[in-house]
Amino acid sequence: MTATITHQNKTFQVDLSKPIDISLPLSNTENNPIAWYIEKPQIEPVRFGSWVGSVKGGATTNFNNIFFNPHGHGTHTECLGHITKEFFSINQALKTFFFTAQLISIQPEQQGEDFVITKSQVENALGNAIPEAIIIRTLPNLDEKKSKNYSHTNPPFLHEDAATFIRERGIQHLLIDLPSVDKEKDEGKLLAHKAFWNVKDVNDLNNDAQKNATITELIFVDDAVKDGSYLLNLQIASFENDASPSKPVLFSLE
Repeated sequence: MTATITHQNKTFQVDLSKPIDISLPLSNTENNPIAWYIEKPQIEPVRFGSWVGSVKGGATTNFNNIFFNPHGHGTHTECLGHITKEFFSINQALKTFFFTAQLISIQPEQQGEDFVITKSQVENALGNAIPEAIIIRTLPNLDEKKSKNYSHTNPPFLHEDAATFIRERGIQHLLIDLPSVDKEKDEGKLLAHKAFWNVKDVNDLNNDAQKNATITELIFVDDAVKDGSYLLNLQIASFENDASPSKPVLFSLE
């Protein structure tokens, strides 16, 4: 299925039969990625006395409860309500779901004990492109990202200046294959989150904060997917929450 899309005075051909899923699945196994010191997700049948919601257990249907945390259990998309006193919902913040996107690959620079994605790296990798979404794949791009427990590992993160640059370039949607754009243990500063959403005071939100911008974390982009321009379909579940599990899907542009 091929579609012709005209956007910002440019026309693209998109083969919708060839989606590139860059989300990580959520499971109740040890292979599920984990961050922020929590246990693996739970997916188990409902139980009412002796009744068990499992066809294997004798029921007519499978009827599972799922207990998970969107921030710590896989690919998720969040809005600025993640860091503000006032409630904001990702379901209200994200109202359109297709965007032009630029995939870039960056090997974070070592700075003391940290590995940091810097402004100059993002600027050089992005070049003159002004997409609506940016997708950052960190190098080395190891398969262990799909199942890693990131807790207490001090993963790489995005420098505040890089987040500011991305916002000032006019990019509304930031996707990254790390558990957070910020340093794991940063004393609650959340500098990159605040810079990207332009949040100056979490208790009294400034009028020019980026209320419709989103951050998607814990994606995975296979090496077979080349850096460049794509059409992004950013899918979320309709949670009235600061974050939702999500399924970002890319399509090559011709």
